[in-house]
Amino acid sequence: MAAGRGILALLISAAVVAGFAAAANAPFLSDSVFQPSAGSTGRSLLQAKKNCPVNFEFQNYTIITSKCKGPKFPASECCAALKEFACPYYMYLNDDSNDCASTMFSYINLYGKYPPGLFSSECKEGKEGLSCADVPQRDAATANGGQHAQSRLLALSTVLSVAVALLFH
Repeated sequence: MAAGRGILALLISAAVVAGFAAAANAPFLSDSVFQPSAGSTGRSLLQAKKNCPVNFEFQNYTIITSKCKGPKFPASECCAALKEFACPYYMYLNDDSNDCASTMFSYINLYGKYPPGLFSSECKEGKEGLSCADVPQRDAATANGGQHAQSRLLALSTVLSVAVALLFH
């Protein structure tokens, strides 16, 4: 019984440490998310990008389209709205091996009918890119249609089930 409680305490401690480690890195959107995908060079055929694990087709773009309106497209509102929408996905958008950034901007431009290059020319911050540190984070279920939240919940419930089973056996 004491060994089961020790294992349970160890598992809970590991989960807490992992959560703090993930939160310690200050998130940002790299300036490379604004670059068009390298589809016009011969080398790009050898460097095919993976499909984005985030389904941008069914996201709610009203965060951007309700705040970033023409004809003037005020930079402060447009960039704040872009960060609010995109920051939950910063890990995927900064990954050059997938097509997340180009897919996301395709849908943003489709729904918002924005002029080409609006966000890349207006949204500039530090040397790493747009900081997500000051952006309130939406939960993972909202940010990705529940896909990542469900997989994390399944893993957590599996670990807790095993811990409880060990505790009572």
